[in-house]
Amino acid sequence: MNNHIRALRAERGWSQAELAEMLQVSRQSVNAIETGRYDPSLPLAFAIARLFGQPIESIFTPDLETP
Repeated sequence: MNNHIRALRAERGWSQAELAEMLQVSRQSVNAIETGRYDPSLPLAFAIARLFGQPIESIFTPDLETP
């Protein structure tokens, strides 16, 4: 799954650690989500969308597999 969390976080001037604290997860989790190594749970994805004030589908987009 692709996401725009790094850009949204940078726009607000938040560090990964600050975002992690707001979401009550580890900084490593934020890094893993931003780099696509980890897809957040649905409740966490909704929390991220709520925090940034955007619809979940504007932050997360599915990977499009090539045939």
